Amino acid sequence: MSLSEPVAQGLHQGNAVLVAGEPLESARAVVLMVHGRGAQAEDILSLVPFISQPGFAYLAPQASGNTWYPNSFRAPIAENEPWLSSALDLLAEVHARILQNNIPSERTMFLGFSQGACLALEYTARNPRRYGGVVGLSGALIGPDDSVREDNGSFEDTPVFLGCSDVDFHVPKERVDQAAAALKKIGASVTERIYPQMGHTTNEDELAFIRDMMKRLLESQ
Repeated sequence: MSLSEPVAQGLHQGNAVLVAGEPLESARAVVLMVHGRGAQAEDILSLVPFISQPGFAYLAPQASGNTWYPNSFRAPIAENEPWLSSALDLLAEVHARILQNNIPSERTMFLGFSQGACLALEYTARNPRRYGGVVGLSGALIGPDDSVREDNGSFEDTPVFLGCSDVDFHVPKERVDQAAAALKKIGASVTERIYPQMGHTTNEDELAFIRDMMKRLLESQ
């Protein structure tokens, strides 16, 4: 997607939402999965075989042009509008669909990678409540490095996992640290793991942590 394209082509409403795992109507819990820049919903769903747990549905919305917003997550918010607001609205719509199928927020996890991690973290930080869990893989909260956040509400001890490399060329470690502090401030139970020399990818330790989060979620219900 290019900034020179008409705005309407950059908005996300009406895009496909792919579903894997249990049918949403009969699932006990849901993972809402958000793909990264230049990727597709199918790509984030490729993680499902590595984290799959009985009873879960997996929902993955698709970004227009495979990009949720055009500039870096560290750019001024206005430079990523109206794409960012449209992307956040799409997550809200998918979340509402989950709630309509009698799966409460307490049994809904948000999981994103890269740009998708930034979007999932931003959505839940702006809409804190008790979620089943929040996972940000190689991502952080959206906005300039010197942003002062004014998030209201409480995560009510929602488990949050942040995993990233110490040399990620897209996401500085300092931004992950900032995200951890901001989420803790509004009541999240944050686990942050920084992996030496990993690069911009995922690893088995992260996947194992996610599987454990999912198991504990169902055991708590």
